Amino acid sequence: MKTKTKIILISSVVAVILIALIVRSKIELNASSHGGAISTSPAVSVYKTTRQSLDNHFSLVGTLNGFNDVVVLSETQGRVVKVNAEVGQYKEAGSVLVEVDSETREAAYKAAEVNYEKSKKDLERYESLFKEHSVSDTQIEQAQWAFQTAESQYITARRALSDTKITTPISGIVTARYVNIGTMTVGAPQATQIANVVDISRLKAKVQVAEKDVFRLHVGDAVDVTTDVFPNTTFVGKIFTISSKGDDGHTYAVEILLPNPKQELKAGMFVHLTFKLNAQNSALIIPREAIVGSLQNAQVYVVNNNIATLRSILAGKETGTNVEVLQGLQEGESVVVDGQNNLSDNIQVVVH
Repeated sequence: MKTKTKIILISSVVAVILIALIVRSKIELNASSHGGAISTSPAVSVYKTTRQSLDNHFSLVGTLNGFNDVVVLSETQGRVVKVNAEVGQYKEAGSVLVEVDSETREAAYKAAEVNYEKSKKDLERYESLFKEHSVSDTQIEQAQWAFQTAESQYITARRALSDTKITTPISGIVTARYVNIGTMTVGAPQATQIANVVDISRLKAKVQVAEKDVFRLHVGDAVDVTTDVFPNTTFVGKIFTISSKGDDGHTYAVEILLPNPKQELKAGMFVHLTFKLNAQNSALIIPREAIVGSLQNAQVYVVNNNIATLRSILAGKETGTNVEVLQGLQEGESVVVDGQNNLSDNIQVVVH
């Protein structure tokens, strides 16, 4: 009897255990069928696109250069006998900077001038006689040839004498002088450098502007120019030229022309150039971290009904940690900003 009771008791315990296992299995199976897809889907964070006002100014650092910067070269050979220029002096265009020994050239010029005047009068006499048929065609032709030869020699001698007085072709300040009295000069092809003259009545600053900004610039646009030398003063320049060809870094050369009537600013100074772009009320903005790949070939994951879709966009100006979106998104759409590494196109996600 005891044995039979013991068997019944053991059988009851085993039955209870089996029932418990079956119930647990059903619960786990039910939970898996309802929640399995969620637990295996990647988790992401999203940002809802909005329109914001953009800062339409950007600044670059440039160096001022003279509007004209000329190295004056010698066009003759000889010994310097007079110097009329010192560093820091202002010289008008055509002013003589240096004089070279001109004794032999002056003598050659006088001889050429005399020969020119003689041949000119001879030609006039022969022309009068030719009209009266007193000289032959050959004689008048010889007189014309003699005059032309004398004229060429006269012009050459006059130019050679003029070259002994070396002048500046522009008005400006002498920033360097390379010769002294007694220095021997030579002409082309290895002409001697005489002086450097810079015109700073106007200045130019040349900077490289990124392609995303250069297309918003126009010749004549105002540019604010500041320098640490005059921290409380803003000078106003204008865009002078914009290059039509970019370099390997996709930047374009832009020149800014800056009036300098008081000559407060000097060539070689560093300046901050602030470009003021055309006003823009607002733009569609997303965080930079939402972009997959580069700004040139930008893509983002757009989440709709827990499905992440990869979409190409056209990125515009980058402002701080945000990027302007020109095409490809609408205001209010949600883009993934965290978790992109685990995504593929048209995948189900869990949004945190």
